[in-house]
Order: sequence, then structure tokens, then C-alpha cells
Amino acid sequence: MKRSTIVTGVTVVGVVWLLNYKVAPHQLSAIAPVSPNQTAGNPASPSASPSAVPSPSATPATTPSPSPSPSASTALNGTFTGTDFPNRFGDVQVRVVISNGHITDVQAVVLPTDRAESAYISQQAGPWLRTEALQAQSANINIISGATYTSQSYAQSLESALQQAHLG
Repeated sequence: MKRSTIVTGVTVVGVVWLLNYKVAPHQLSAIAPVSPNQTAGNPASPSASPSAVPSPSATPATTPSPSPSPSASTALNGTFTGTDFPNRFGDVQVRVVISNGHITDVQAVVLPTDRAESAYISQQAGPWLRTEALQAQSANINIISGATYTSQSYAQSLESALQQAHLG
């Protein structure tokens, strides 16, 4: 009888603990791009897991200058705004600046901000996605871990903008 009382008491305490357990928001201080050929325990390169998240005003130290592609001669110069792509956390829309057939700037016009966690994720992932687009010089960007839906919508909006510029 004494043993069953103890087991029942421990069970009740455990159930109460589970019902009151709150999950903390994701900490994105270690957010990093995940390339398709990268595994969690085996990063593709040292730069794949930076020690600090870039600030929203950060720009890459060097922008690669890819060799001209066949479509670069037909590309239009200017600023092109991609289609708004919604996802379960909010809408994403980007604007791209094309000069001489190259992406020279990408700006997030709309990122999810409806909830505090969505706003935080957008604030952290936005600069990473911009850097990815500038490095890739296309919409074929790496997905940002912890911001998967935003990354996918960002790539789709970027692709639609590049199609307007005849680069996609």
C-alpha cells in the first residue's frame, strides 16, 4: 500500500510537470546556412557554422564575380520586385538589383513579423539569405536552419524577380 501511494504521487507530480512545461523560443544565435551536401556533424566548410550572426547591415566582405553566363547578354539592368510568397509564418517578398547581368543587391521587402518569434527569426535570417543570394548569383540558395519556410519563400520570390530580369 505504501509503495502504490509513492508511485501514484510521483506519477501525479510527473504529469503536472509535463502539463506546465513551456518550450523556450528557438535561439538563433548559432543559425547557419545548411548546404544540401552538408550533414549536422560534418560541416562542408568552416564558414558554414559562423560564430556570430551578421547584423542586418552586414554585407559580405567579398562578392564573387562569376563568369558571364549566356543569359547575361539578354538580362535587363534595374530593380525588380519578386512576387509575394506566403508561408505558414507570413509573407516573403524580395527586391533585386541587377547590373550588367549580375545581382548587385537583394533587399527583403516583406518578411514574417506577425509573431514575436517570426520577427526574431526574420531579423536573424534576413541578412544570411541576402548573403546567400549575392554569393549564389541566383535563386539557388542554401536553406537557413531554423528559418526553413522563410528561406523557401525568399528563394521563390527571388526567382520570380530574376525571371523579370531575364536571369531566371
